[in-house]
Amino acid sequence: MTRSIMRWFLIVPLLAATLVFPYAARAAAPPANIPFAVVTTTSQVADLVRMTAGDRASVTGLMGEGVDPHTYKLTRSDVAKLAAADIVFYSGLLLEGKIIDALTRMGGSGKPVHAVADRLDPARLLTPDGFDGNADPHVWMDVPLWITALNLVRDRLIEFDPAGADRYRENAAGYAAKLARLDAYAKETLAGIPERSRVLVTAHDAFNYLGRAYGLEVRGIQGISTESEAGLREIEGLVDLLVDRKIGAVFIETSVSERNIRALIDGAAARGHRVTIGGSLYSDAMGTPGTYEGTYVGMIDHNVTTIAQALGGNPPAQGFEGRLAALAR
Repeated sequence: MTRSIMRWFLIVPLLAATLVFPYAARAAAPPANIPFAVVTTTSQVADLVRMTAGDRASVTGLMGEGVDPHTYKLTRSDVAKLAAADIVFYSGLLLEGKIIDALTRMGGSGKPVHAVADRLDPARLLTPDGFDGNADPHVWMDVPLWITALNLVRDRLIEFDPAGADRYRENAAGYAAKLARLDAYAKETLAGIPERSRVLVTAHDAFNYLGRAYGLEVRGIQGISTESEAGLREIEGLVDLLVDRKIGAVFIETSVSERNIRALIDGAAARGHRVTIGGSLYSDAMGTPGTYEGTYVGMIDHNVTTIAQALGGNPPAQGFEGRLAALAR
């Protein structure tokens, strides 16, 4: 065993202890300082908290651009950030599979830790075949469902910081109104795709909620988790679908390898049917921080506009708010 590995084995118990023990005595107390420190896992959850909390909180997201939450593992830096946080939010429904246990233990120790999607109405969740009875965690793809998650974040912030209640209600209401307009844009834009072309083929099953909300048939090569392997039978079945229904475009994802998508294109070409990449979609992570696509609104706008354009719709070139870079036609 090398010296660096030995040092890591010595550090881990100390870091674990910092995650478990200090919170019980202060968890119920309101924040001592404003802005208080919030740590989130995914960028989508970070967006909800920032839009609701405003300047009353400093929000740090652990998972940035292009990061796959299904396979994410905590680093020593992450552990330090979690230890210093006043309150923690994560997505839940097993999305952050490899770190759920650590987050659950932290919450059990007294620190306020909230899984946003775990609190959604089970009747509104999708439970696909082959996922052992667990719900699909990609709930942010359904904008009205994400508005419900926004309201849950609002309520948890009010519980934690009652002095900011009026600000949280005002911020959440304003953001919910904007998301309602985004939802209307998505409905109108995706409805413009010809009916025979309303098939969305992507690298993994991250878009089922989007399909349900906006009337698309969604097919992913991999399962809901990117840790599942795509078999030859699945790829051959999707090639059959593309050829038989004359689907001309498939989509890659910013946080998932495009290897299997390339296999679909090659398979269809071998059977005389040309398929192109319709664009790159944001699935488990948003765009670059500081850009429009690095916001939840920009993420959904980009996805909806890209899908509509590639599948034969006629969306505005620069999307919902005129802030997208014009997509190549």
